[in-house]
This record gives sequence, structure tokens and C-alpha cells, in this order.
Amino acid sequence: MSPPDEPTEEELAAAWGAETDAAGAGSAGTDGAQEQPTRVLNQAEIDSLLGFDDGAGGGDTRTGMQKIISSGLVSYERLPMLEIVFDRLVRIMSTSLRNFTSDNVEVSIDNILSLRFGDYLNSIPLPAMLAVFKADEWDNYGLMVIDSAMIYSIVDVLLGGRRGTAAMRIEGRPYTTIERTLVERLIQVVLADLSASFDPLCPVTFRFERLEVNPRFATISRLSNATVLVRLRIDMEDRGGRLELMLPYATLEPVRELLLQQFMGEKFGRDSIWETHLAEELWNTDVELEAVLDEQVMRLSEVMALRPGSRVTLNCLPGATIALRCGTVALFEGRVGRRKNRVAVRIEREIDRPLPDDP
Repeated sequence: MSPPDEPTEEELAAAWGAETDAAGAGSAGTDGAQEQPTRVLNQAEIDSLLGFDDGAGGGDTRTGMQKIISSGLVSYERLPMLEIVFDRLVRIMSTSLRNFTSDNVEVSIDNILSLRFGDYLNSIPLPAMLAVFKADEWDNYGLMVIDSAMIYSIVDVLLGGRRGTAAMRIEGRPYTTIERTLVERLIQVVLADLSASFDPLCPVTFRFERLEVNPRFATISRLSNATVLVRLRIDMEDRGGRLELMLPYATLEPVRELLLQQFMGEKFGRDSIWETHLAEELWNTDVELEAVLDEQVMRLSEVMALRPGSRVTLNCLPGATIALRCGTVALFEGRVGRRKNRVAVRIEREIDRPLPDDP
């Protein structure tokens, strides 16, 4: 038997619970007004904050830190004409690649997006060929990436591969001279089409510089600079691949004002209403004409000696031919006469003026 003064287990448990309740009540009475309850984030909230959302809900899957990091990027939608240029590129490429490969070629745009140059270099799937090209008029560079599937498809088509068979891919070896030469021919065709796409907007020549297989050697901009990336899908019946065009915003800066235009029908950025209004207002503009009766060469001392009342003799007889000018531009030739006690000029002919491009 237990000693009579020793408590049982039930009594100990009851006493412990009473002390705990009393301590909790005392702490709440003294510190409850100062300490606020702390909220603990669950794992789903932490993942959403750090940008590890799986995107199952649809829409923009970039959340949290990714949006903060990408907040400095400029969206390509702020350059409306750029999308029109790339749509024109797709149409031109479809025709030129059909002539280049003698095959049925379909070109389509997968997407157009803005991202940092460093992020793009890290996302290039290897093996691939990276073509560095220069925009001569803009004095800056761009990048074209041809993936492995497109390389072997072009080689297979140009060397007479049979239809209905998938292009053979041999990984783990460097590209041969024949493969590089054929891909360079493809690059030249695409760059010519890209130049033609920009022609209605502004003349520019894209010139092929070099071909690389290592992204580190194709660095044409700072890793943090914003770029526009266009992913093109090229299908040649049962073969095809992807071709990507990357243009830094620094390259597009000389034509930024033109790319900000809105697409107006088939005028490619021109506003016919404004052009008509401007032409009508020009016809109503007042222009001051000057009739040059005579020109003389005088010494500076003679000019300084002129005073009110001095006479300057003009060697212009009635019927002489003089020029009518607007500012420094001679517009007409006429003859001097008199009408109602006033000196008058009758316009005889219009003076032919050289065009601005003429020497």
C-alpha cells in the first residue's frame, strides 16, 4: 500500500493542469495587451512568395520574387509596330524558304516576349548554332539561334534527303564544315528577309558576322540588359525545328519612335487623315515673296557711311528680268514693269530647283 500522505497519479495530473491554467491566465492578464499573436506562413504561401507556383491556376505564373526581379523589363507590347514587322517577316520567310529548300515550308510565331539577355543565354538548349549579326545603320548587334532539329532538317533537305523519314541526329560531336556552310546559307536568307520586313518602317541592313556554338562567345550585350525574343517554328512537312531571333532594346533604340506608332490599316503606321489635314493647311499658308531688283557689292566703309537721305542707284531698267525669292530660295523669274504708278513684276517662268539628293 502507498503511504497515506503520497498523492496518486490522478491527483498529480489535476494539480498540474490547475497550475498551468493559472499561469496562462496570469500571463494573458499582464502581457496580452503588449504582445501580438505571430502568424506562421504555410508552405504554399512561402512557395507563392518565392515564385515557385506551379501555375495550375492558369494566367500569369510569375509571382512573388520573379515579378519583383522582372519589374524593370519593358514589355514588347509598348512597341506596337514591332509585332507588325515580325508578322511581315513570317510571310516573307514562308516564300523565301520555299524557294530556298524547294519544299513546302510553313513558318509561324510561337511567342514574342521580353527577358534579360543573361537569362536567355542560360536557357538556350544545346547543341545549337548561334549567329551574331549586325544592324549596320543602327550600329548594334542581334542574335539568331538555330536549334539542333532545325540544323539537321535543313541539312537533310538541302542534300536530298527522302521525305517521310525523320532527320537523323548525331549528338555529342561538333558540327561539320558542310553543316555550318548550309546553316550559314539559311542565316543569310533569314537576315535578308528581316531587312525586307523593316523596309516599310526604315531601311536597315542586317549583316552576318560570325557563327558560334558556345553561348559564352555570343555575348553581344550586358547580361542585365532587356531584349526582345521572337520564337519561330519552321515546319517542312515531316521535318522542322525552331529558330529564335533576339534583339536587344539598345539595338532598337534608334527606331524606337517609329516602333511606337500604331498600325493604321494597310498604311503601315501612316495616318492618312493627318496627312490630308496637313496638306490642306499647307495650301493656306502665307508665303512672302521678295522681288530682287538689283544686287551690288559694296565696301564695308561705304555701307557704314550710308545715312538717311543717301541714294543707292538700282541698275534695273523697265523690262529687265529679275528673280523672285522666298527667303534664300529662288522660285520664279519675271519682268519689271509699271502698273498704276507702282512698280510691278510679271512672272515669266518657274525656276527649276535641284532635288535635295542632287549634288
